[in-house]
Formats: sequence, structure tokens, C-alpha cells
Amino acid sequence: MHGARVHDPIVRGLPRAEWPASPLLHGAAPRSGPRRVLWVGVVDDEELSMARSALVRLTGCAVTTLASPAAGLAVRQRDSGSAGSLPPLDGILLAVDRPGRWSTEDALALAQAFPLTPIFAIASSLCDGRRRSGPPLPGIEELPWHDAAGRLARWFVDLDAGLPGSLGLAPTVRREDRFLEAPTFQPHSRPAAGQAPVTVAARTALDLDGLVDLLAAAGHPIVQRTLGRPELSPPGRLVVWDAGRLDGADLEWLRLLVANRPSVAVVVLDSFPRGDSGRAVLRAGGAALLGRPVALEVLAGTLRGLATVTSGA
Repeated sequence: MHGARVHDPIVRGLPRAEWPASPLLHGAAPRSGPRRVLWVGVVDDEELSMARSALVRLTGCAVTTLASPAAGLAVRQRDSGSAGSLPPLDGILLAVDRPGRWSTEDALALAQAFPLTPIFAIASSLCDGRRRSGPPLPGIEELPWHDAAGRLARWFVDLDAGLPGSLGLAPTVRREDRFLEAPTFQPHSRPAAGQAPVTVAARTALDLDGLVDLLAAAGHPIVQRTLGRPELSPPGRLVVWDAGRLDGADLEWLRLLVANRPSVAVVVLDSFPRGDSGRAVLRAGGAALLGRPVALEVLAGTLRGLATVTSGA
């Protein structure tokens, strides 16, 4: 049994306050302590390496690495009947550094080795052109490398709250149904009090208004909004900057901002995030690079993680 599914009529018809206490799929349960994920595949790809580092930084999760799905099956076969060398997992992340890296057979091998554990793919920018036609592996949600950490961070918060979240739907759910169910699990459906204040900047008035609305929906108060680049002395510790197409002058401005306010965490939105631009943002002192348009779930998870990191600094 996977537990109550939010897309089942018996649950869908109930007010959220009357949902089962733990409607989590895949055997997950609310708990404290760090989450544990299994990373399968390459770790030296520039973009995927940044995604992995961001995931650990934003969530504090423990990451175990296996070279291939076949290695996972071998581990399970070796440890059959014993306590096992791998602790219970909250999720499996397939590192996709190029189209065609993994096959359906690889995904089935992982599902056989780790029954009921949700499997996701984290894809590099080489997979961008193919993503419009949908994930190549049935039942596996594919996350862009620059959005993966924020979205998984938000999902872990959902799990801790006893909710399946948008990533917790059953693998058999159709892609269309995932889109229909997704609004139910957006942060604005259950805004939390006391969210960190944010400074917002964007190149155009339309982008600025949209970003302000997005942050307000996630429960973040806006302390300053600027058309163009953010001011060099922004109030608060979080800045979201929609740079449009990031260029060298923007990176220089970012260096000046961080040098002037070392405690500020700056999240930069770029139209076409790539490994080189992601690395350049981090070297300039930025906290994260996200794609634009950015999803509410991704932005909320990223800001939550960064607020936790800065408050503990």
C-alpha cells in the first residue's frame, strides 16, 4: 500500500484539514533530521555538480553515490536478508548529463532495487531541447539542474508537514494530471507566517510586478523593489534579482553588491542558465542561479534554504 493518494476521489473530495494525517506516497513519513537521497551517475559534470552542492546546502540532506542503476541492484542483492549498507532513502536522483544517458531498463532496475522509493532525474542543459516533449523515462519527473535543489527543498518541507507535495504523486500519474494537481501543493496554498523579507529587482516593470506577486504568494514580505539592478546596500539578507540575460556588467555589479554587504544572499534569475554562468555567479558571490521564468515552488524552496543558512551564519 502506498498510503492515501491525493488524486483519489476519497481524498480529493475532502477539505485539506481533513486529509489523512500522513497521505505520503512511496512509504515516506514526516520526521525530523536530515533527509537521505541516493545520487546515481556522474558527479563531475559542472552543472550537475552545482545542483548536487546546492541541494546539500539548501536542505542539509545526506547524499550517497552509486555509479549506475546496476550498482544499486547489486547492493540490494548483496545485502538481501541483512541490515544493508544503505540507510532508508527519501528519494533517488538520476544524474542525466546528456540525452539518452539512462534507459527504461535502468529505471526499472532502480525501482526493483529500491521499491517504493521515488525516483527523479536531474538533467543538464544538454537536455533542454528535448524537455518540451516530456520526460523520456515513464513515471520519472525530470528537474532542470538549476531548479532541482529549490524544488527538492520545497518537497522535503512538504514531507515534514505530512504532505506528498507535487513530487510525491504516484509514478503512474499521467503528465497532464501532474499539472492539474500541482497547484494544490504550491506554497501559496499554505503560506507560512514569518517568512524572511526579500529585496526584489528586475529589468522591466512587468517582470518586477510578476516577481513581487510571486514572492507575496509564497508569504515573503517585500522590503524594497527596484527597476534595474538591485541597490548596492539592500535591506535584509535576501535579494532576488531578475537579470534577464546575465552579462559581464551584471556580474561586476554582483561582486560590488556582495563586497558591500557580505551577509546578503543574492538569487539571480537568468533566461538561459548554463554551467559557465552558474559558476560565474557563484564566484561573484551570488547564492544561487535559477532559470526564468521561475516556478513558485522552486523560488520558495530556494529562499527557505538560504534563509536558514544565513540565519545560522
